[in-house]
Amino acid sequence: MHPFHHAAAQPDTPAIIMAGSGASLSYAELEAQSNRIAHLLRGLGLKRGDVIALLMMNELDYLPICWAAQRSGLVYVAMSTKLNADEAGYIAQDSAARAMFCSPALAEVAVAATPGLAPAARLCTGAGAPGCTPLAQAIAGLPSDRIADESAGRDMLYSSGTTGRPKGVKGPLPEGPIDQLDALTGLVAHLYGFGPGMVYLSPAPLYHAAPLRYCMSVHKFGGTVVVMEKFDPETYLALVEKHRITHSQLVPTMFVRMLKLPEDVRRRHDTSSIKVAIHAAAPCPVDVKHAMIAWWGPVIYEYYSATEGAGFTAISPQEWLERPGSVGKAILGEIRVLDDDGNLLGPNQTGRIFFHGGGSFSYHNDAAKTASVMSEHGATFGDIGHVDEAGYLFLTDRQAFMIISGGVNIYPQEAENALISHPDVADVAVFGIPDDVMGEAVHAVVQPRDMGRAGPALEAELIDYVRGRLSHVKCPKRIDFRAELPRHDTGKLYKRLLKDEYWAKAAG
Repeated sequence: MHPFHHAAAQPDTPAIIMAGSGASLSYAELEAQSNRIAHLLRGLGLKRGDVIALLMMNELDYLPICWAAQRSGLVYVAMSTKLNADEAGYIAQDSAARAMFCSPALAEVAVAATPGLAPAARLCTGAGAPGCTPLAQAIAGLPSDRIADESAGRDMLYSSGTTGRPKGVKGPLPEGPIDQLDALTGLVAHLYGFGPGMVYLSPAPLYHAAPLRYCMSVHKFGGTVVVMEKFDPETYLALVEKHRITHSQLVPTMFVRMLKLPEDVRRRHDTSSIKVAIHAAAPCPVDVKHAMIAWWGPVIYEYYSATEGAGFTAISPQEWLERPGSVGKAILGEIRVLDDDGNLLGPNQTGRIFFHGGGSFSYHNDAAKTASVMSEHGATFGDIGHVDEAGYLFLTDRQAFMIISGGVNIYPQEAENALISHPDVADVAVFGIPDDVMGEAVHAVVQPRDMGRAGPALEAELIDYVRGRLSHVKCPKRIDFRAELPRHDTGKLYKRLLKDEYWAKAAG
């Protein structure tokens, strides 16, 4: 369950292929590269439990660096490429990173974020950059064999909050050998058929939890990872056909963008090689998932979890077709649903979701935040939903986005799901804005497929469209249009940024 086994058994098998450039590493090359970087890290004085940070685009060196840290007993912090110097500096300082790896395009931010690091501990890929040591130069001549004191490391990823500082999700370092079976590896083998010969397409940024962890899981089985530098819907379909992709992980916005391609473009590419397409990270509208299953067949699998790893639910396409909208039954942790007073609720009663008895975690340097999500019933991350009689979880929305209008609780996810199904809508956010009479009013911001259509006529058409599907109290009273919504590359919508903007205007 480690690349070093596959380097010995199948040295020429591609481990990584970059989708855009075609650059690749075989398992023999991945093993040699990660060993050289491990020797470099030891040469810099890093020992078990120390931390490195990565501020990198999706590129060929990303996964070898992570494998080098994993086999050196280090903690590797994958940082968002969207951070400015202050934000990156906070994470570098908070995590106590002793080395920074960066891409040339991000080197200026990396240098500004780590004033206390010597240039030798600031490694830049490619041609290098001022203030950094070129990685290729730093590892030139270093041994390609394994370091003598290997031990298992792990990631520490920072939660992507839109207010306040993000916090590192910290778990214990594994105590066993570097090739021991871990929970995620066993889970993806059981649920999704990960195994030898698989070809996995990763369309999202590698700094995000799921893409990074799933790509490294593929390497434990000796499969090939095809990494997209940036997601594009038609390019994704072409890559599936070109590489005969068997497995992939996506987010619902990627489904939406592919479904809104012209019909002839969608049908142009052969997707029949896909055995498993996994999605998570955001709610998927029922109509969107039905459309994907109609197109690709019953290969669309879903799970619900979080970076913290405190719980995990999963659902197969066959189960989902019987229970549309569910995110599955618990695989890790027991689901408990509580009301606002902390009382346990029964089947089909809506409340806050807790995972009891799941994986352990803490927020790095923040005991107060750790305590704030924990109770005797386990951990909660602000999601609202219910469990049916058979134990299947259905999510309603995040508690933070609930709208209270005239004393009625409204969950905006319903209106978002309705709006995104309209052919003229590319993206949408629904949230509450101040209202003198009702307290809050339901408001929508829409990214139209054609900004030329934005205006009163389309606004009226969309409001009527939603009112034909939902009760009027759940529908937006007004719709504004924007060329783009603040959505993370991973697909997560930063709705809080929009909501804060409107509330600030109202206060002003």
